[in-house]
Amino acid sequence: MSLSARLDARLQALHPHTAETPLFNPVFQLGLELSRELESGETSLDALEALVAELECDGLIARAARLERLLAPIDTVENRARLAALATSDSFDAFAARWSRPLVHVVFTAHPTFLMTQRQAEAVAGAASSGQIGAHAACVAPHDRDTITLDSEHAAAMAALARAQDARDTITATLLAGARDAWPEQWRSLAPVPLRFASWVGYDMDGRTDISWATSLRYRLSEKAERLVRYAAQLRDLAPAVSASLARAAERAGEMAVLFAQDLSAPAALSAAADSLTAEHPDKLTSLAATIAELERLAGAADEAAAQALLVVAAAMRADGLGMGWIHFRVNSSQLQNAIRRRIDPDGKLDLSSQAALVRMRELLAEAHPLRTNFAALAIENSTAVRQFLAMAQILHHIDSDTPIRMLVAECEQPTTVLAALYFARLFGIDDKVDVSPLFETESALEHGGRFLDALLAEEAYRTYARRRGRVSIQTGFSDAGRFVGQIPASLAIERLQGRLSEAMAANGLTDVAALVFNTHGESMGRGAHPSSFSDRVEWPLSPWSRRRFARAGIRLEPEVSFQGGDGYLFFGTPELALATLTRFAEAAPAETDPEVPTDPFYRRTDLSLDFYRAIRRVQNGYLTSRTYPRAVTAFGLGLLNDTGSRKSRRQSDLAADREMSLRQIRAIPHNAVLQQLGYPVNVIAGFGTAADGNYEALAGLLRESPRGRQMVRLVRAANALASIKTVAAYGELFNSAYWSSRPYRGNENHIAEACLALAEYLTTDDRVGVFRRLASRLRVDALKLHRLLDLIPDEAPLDDREHTRRTLGVLQALRLALFQHMFIKAVSVPAFSRANDISRDDVLEMVFTLRVDEALAQLRRAFPVHFPNIGDFTVAEPSDYPDDAAVGYEAIHRDFIEPIGRAQALSLRITTAIANVFGAHG
Repeated sequence: MSLSARLDARLQALHPHTAETPLFNPVFQLGLELSRELESGETSLDALEALVAELECDGLIARAARLERLLAPIDTVENRARLAALATSDSFDAFAARWSRPLVHVVFTAHPTFLMTQRQAEAVAGAASSGQIGAHAACVAPHDRDTITLDSEHAAAMAALARAQDARDTITATLLAGARDAWPEQWRSLAPVPLRFASWVGYDMDGRTDISWATSLRYRLSEKAERLVRYAAQLRDLAPAVSASLARAAERAGEMAVLFAQDLSAPAALSAAADSLTAEHPDKLTSLAATIAELERLAGAADEAAAQALLVVAAAMRADGLGMGWIHFRVNSSQLQNAIRRRIDPDGKLDLSSQAALVRMRELLAEAHPLRTNFAALAIENSTAVRQFLAMAQILHHIDSDTPIRMLVAECEQPTTVLAALYFARLFGIDDKVDVSPLFETESALEHGGRFLDALLAEEAYRTYARRRGRVSIQTGFSDAGRFVGQIPASLAIERLQGRLSEAMAANGLTDVAALVFNTHGESMGRGAHPSSFSDRVEWPLSPWSRRRFARAGIRLEPEVSFQGGDGYLFFGTPELALATLTRFAEAAPAETDPEVPTDPFYRRTDLSLDFYRAIRRVQNGYLTSRTYPRAVTAFGLGLLNDTGSRKSRRQSDLAADREMSLRQIRAIPHNAVLQQLGYPVNVIAGFGTAADGNYEALAGLLRESPRGRQMVRLVRAANALASIKTVAAYGELFNSAYWSSRPYRGNENHIAEACLALAEYLTTDDRVGVFRRLASRLRVDALKLHRLLDLIPDEAPLDDREHTRRTLGVLQALRLALFQHMFIKAVSVPAFSRANDISRDDVLEMVFTLRVDEALAQLRRAFPVHFPNIGDFTVAEPSDYPDDAAVGYEAIHRDFIEPIGRAQALSLRITTAIANVFGAHG
């Protein structure tokens, strides 16, 4: 029997003891048994490393199986057949109209969710694509983690985009083939745009200081070069002259990208690069309009096969322009407010949320006249927000003049902020190409978002702008919303906000423009991506109820979704997966709905559903405002997590700050990831049971009858199937002084008695054991009520391997508990003397307890160096007998303490990845 199978069986045997002793904790007990084996020498870190590798493999297999389940069928032939079945209509005009606008916009973002290494991701994607999901396919990757940089994130996004483009070409070809068979005289006039792609990797300035305007310009130029190379390759045999022209333009764009990758800090260097980009050149291409017209002309005279291939390329050009997709710049509202204040309130006396500021903003907009700009103006601009608009202007003037650019504004809660963005777009002459999109994600933004939209759309200048652009754009975010409001209340609040947008557009005469609703959800159940099915994934952030609100108002809907970081890119990890993903979107048709469908009972029975929503939100808010929950979530700092992106997960702080770290000091994704690692997705599950207390039958009846209600239940069941309150409680016991003092009490662990005593003394005043116990108690009460509610609702998709999956998670957690105990014992056993008198032993211990292990080891290596200057390096004349044999370095301390701590932490981080893979995503 393998070690993992033995531990699985042992955990299964331990579990019945909870019936005998309610407080018995099987996960902690298994961790203790592993710890005893490790500390006694009965097992070793080598053996545990082999176990970790086996469990890593299980996690990768689970990840591949989940991906295959969500996207099935993945077979390319079957998906082509399904697409062909969709390529029908009663009339050519209806067919042309339906496919002339995207079913959905897909955005590839750089959220820090690059959980797996590149080889692991490739293995999982390959296994899911082949249908041969097993160790031989999914577990070939090494565990050594890649260094994640902005450049590597950008490269991954471009690779995913390329596969998405190829899959869309397949869809376009299928549409053209269907039209050719049905309307042989008309099909060549089709201009299909079935899907549109975009990315903000390298353009998102919200919360980042490592992306300069030159970085964005370089990426845009490199994307242009890459896309032109792809166009040219497709046209090499179909239109050689056009292909050659595009290839030359690609070479020119690549040369410009190299220029903007250089150090441009010197005015002369910037001037030279700018002049090269802006100068007239025979291979400088800034518009594809003439190229598209030429391809359509050639298609008109070509045979059917060649015409279809030409029109596929023309359709791709119409969708993507001179880039791998559209681009999204993003700034924070505070950055825009700082920029506009200089113009409307130089003395700093005006409240930007006031009516006076709004009046002044209207005047400023009316007075705005386009100003010419150049790269010198961009280089000297010190305002982040204005710099972004100047960069957009240069892109539109000198790189791609056809393709619109999105300006996302995070934490936007004032109409003045949107008007400020519109002002700068107008000031630099690009308001006809920029879609300003406020983000609604914070508690305040969701609560007041309806009034915000009413006020914004009432502004004449904004309405004129929206008609010129043909759309009203908003962004709704699930990360911070799901963290601070709770995932289910956040989704319902976002849904209501979407409904308010339809009302505001109708009330202000904007039914003649589209509503572009960008839902930036992640892949995990804690960030808005429903885990049960792809149809649930599509409907959860933009429900049928929301869609019907727009349909009944006569407003065309442009849905937009995100695929975040490495987790999201996995859906486009192979050509087969990319085609399956886009086929599922085509089948789901998220922009369409039947407005005559009867109202879902969840929205009709507001006497029940509204109270239900408010009760869940109260529970979620109660956790956030308590001292218990934030302290538990931050008990280990962020040391439970691997680095999964180039963006920092938190601000810097000292050791004292860690003890009282606010949840607002860390970002939403690591917050959710910590919940996974502690074993309980609080922001998904908590409150659902308590909200039904005293009204179980009525609420169960509503949730059974309501499609939206059943979707919520499926989400909660999926999270609850992976959740373990025993695991949450187990982590708290690591800080229990009584545990450490009792562990060697019977005399059978005398070899670690001194370390246990030292830990017991150190932890006598530590608050974490009490924090975790209180949190676990609250979660248990809520969970009992949840189970009472779920017992009244049929399980629509019971999991066959649910208990095995839970035991796998339990073994992973127990193993990590043993490794943490090993680190604690080793850390407290390090000798107390030091050559560096500025190092506090208590500080080092606290670093280990909060898993700032790299910092702790760096301090220990300073305290106990093994490399010194050799006396033989010197040529002094006077002889010396010192150093003698007693004055050796600290090799033994490194071998016995420092290296085991580092190795245990490395293994624990591999366990982190395995746990996240079982959950299905990072955070």
